[in-house]
Amino acid sequence: EHTSIARSQLTERHLTPHPLHLHRTHLTNSCIFCERTSKNFIVEKGLRQELENDFFLNMAIQHKQRILCSCIFATALFNTLQYANAFQSSPLIVTTTPSSNKLHQPSSSSSRLHLGDFFNFGGDNKDKQKTSNTPPKEAENEPPQTAATTDGAYDADDPVEKIFSFFFGEREAEPMGMKRMTKDQFPERYPATKTEWADPISSDDTEMASIRPLLKNTNLEERALKLAYDANKDGWNPASFHNKVDKKGPSIVVLKTADGLVCGGYNPKGWVSYGEARGSIAAFLFVLNGPYVKGGAPGCKLQKVGGPGLAQMDMPETGPQFSPDGLVIPLSKSSPKIARSKLGSYYERFEDGGNSLFGKSGSAKLVQFKVYQGVYEEGEFVPFTDAEPFALY
Repeated sequence: EHTSIARSQLTERHLTPHPLHLHRTHLTNSCIFCERTSKNFIVEKGLRQELENDFFLNMAIQHKQRILCSCIFATALFNTLQYANAFQSSPLIVTTTPSSNKLHQPSSSSSRLHLGDFFNFGGDNKDKQKTSNTPPKEAENEPPQTAATTDGAYDADDPVEKIFSFFFGEREAEPMGMKRMTKDQFPERYPATKTEWADPISSDDTEMASIRPLLKNTNLEERALKLAYDANKDGWNPASFHNKVDKKGPSIVVLKTADGLVCGGYNPKGWVSYGEARGSIAAFLFVLNGPYVKGGAPGCKLQKVGGPGLAQMDMPETGPQFSPDGLVIPLSKSSPKIARSKLGSYYERFEDGGNSLFGKSGSAKLVQFKVYQGVYEEGEFVPFTDAEPFALY
């Protein structure tokens, strides 16, 4: 009635209704807004009332939009739960048992699915055991542990896993015959470990053996190393540095300061001198001695933070840059042996809040600068030897 009255009145007065306002009126089914000679009018129940203040009109529109969005979300969620409960007896539907949080086939005594079931992290299991009249399933009836549930990346109690399992079934170990990616196969898709250490290999010399433990869960963990660049022999300048290390894969930088501190960083993507930022969540900085190396550990590692981006700034006119400020060795003509470090933005700080690899000072003078890289057989694939136009890892 409101719509027809409004349309007739608008036609009589030769007014042109605003399309956006008519659309809102159709959704709310209560009134029609129109514009005429830069004034706003509202037609409701056959009466026209001029609104002198546009602020109240905008507030009313926003309020109705919020209510409409809330109703749409609530309706969709209610329909989803109703659909789930309607087909609760289907063998394709899975729920969780209070005792083990494992996915299982539902029985006739299974409880109905509610919103809270998707967000149950196991905290109320004890209360459910006290109030439930249905005894829990025996251990032998539970599905056996497979690679799908033991690869370290699957948690049956996760709300997202519950939703996907409900609609698409239990997670398969090898979907369509394809093996899943695991941390062992692709270690550098994860942040650097700080609690595990690699074992030395037979080809390591004394200095290689000191940095080998840091390479746990990297592409160089079990690969023989070689000294690719030594600034004291090859020159303290960017050209010499890039000539020795470019397009040769992952690398580890080892520095020694005038104060005796041994530190550096691991670059999983290497250098190619294309003037690009090369990202990797597996990059890290480290110190091998000093007050931060405790408990007999071979060193102290600082992980990449804020995602993988800007882990390494690959600039042909400078030396290595671990992020714009984490660890920078410019190799400038005026002071080629000066290095800078500022932690917190791209690499984590020390546990006591220290924000520089060099202690209280943000810079240090170097007496040694070396780069180690992996040894590859002739014809063997060397990773990360070209540009990364779409670096997604």
